[in-house]
Amino acid sequence: MKTIFIINPAAGLPKGKKSLLERIRSCIERINADADVYITKSVGDAREYVKNYCLTIGPARFIACGGDGTLSEVLNGAIGFEDAEIGVIPGGTGNDFCRNFGAECDFSDIMCQLSGESVECDAIRYTTDIGSDIRQGYCVNMFNIGFDCNVADMTANMKKRPFISSSFAYFVSILFTLIKKKGADLHIELDGKTAHKGRLLLTSLANGCYCGGGIMSNPMACVTDGLININIIKNVSRLRFITLLPYYMKGALHRVRGIGRFVTTTKCKRVTITPNHGKMRLCIDGEIEDAGKTEFELVPCAFRFVLPCKKTADVVCK
Repeated sequence: MKTIFIINPAAGLPKGKKSLLERIRSCIERINADADVYITKSVGDAREYVKNYCLTIGPARFIACGGDGTLSEVLNGAIGFEDAEIGVIPGGTGNDFCRNFGAECDFSDIMCQLSGESVECDAIRYTTDIGSDIRQGYCVNMFNIGFDCNVADMTANMKKRPFISSSFAYFVSILFTLIKKKGADLHIELDGKTAHKGRLLLTSLANGCYCGGGIMSNPMACVTDGLININIIKNVSRLRFITLLPYYMKGALHRVRGIGRFVTTTKCKRVTITPNHGKMRLCIDGEIEDAGKTEFELVPCAFRFVLPCKKTADVVCK
């Protein structure tokens, strides 16, 4: 199967685009691999390129060179095409999906990407209504609404300023978002039953465990179990959230005595979220857009994900 390395030049790739191009071309020449490189031109270009390639030429192994947003675009282009495979060389801010399979650095070996094997993974399909515009797509890792989404939104804006690193922007965004404490006002249904109605601090709908560059927000999530893992954290006080935040980041909320009063954690196949007033900000694999009433549905075995050859082909749910 032909391998296409899809490079997002806007991602924070280590040592820059030129170095990665040189490494890829060197590996291709060394083993005379059936592989090529495509450099994206704009947001959404990776999705369109992969879709058109599958339609006109046929399925291939598409390796997203960028962050979770680039990987998500590649997924949305490849999904539905039998035998197409997707992989990732992490180079974004978060790089969270590959963390479900071990160390992020394991995925940076180009030779191992060329010789790796693929495993079946779930995805989450979403359909959202914005006025007369109905949009549908697929999420590879996680949706965030409320605090996490607000932090990601502010971080993206801060990173546009000169001399501000991603880590510093994220830290400052957490502080400012905590002070503002916007949260969200939502009606949430799980498998047709109301689970929450009113204000909350945050909710996350997860296929994978991690968000925000390694925060283990949904430790019970598994990319192969056929279920959506959802967290709902109530509209707690700032002081209470500060005490919960370290546990939340380490995936250890279950260790907090009486946590059931503040947090709902469960699994389901379908979720419906309706903003109680106007629209909501929805973070999809790190990319943010406005959304109205949104339906989420787990699609089992939706795509094949490439594991580098040094990784085991077994996916273990935590």
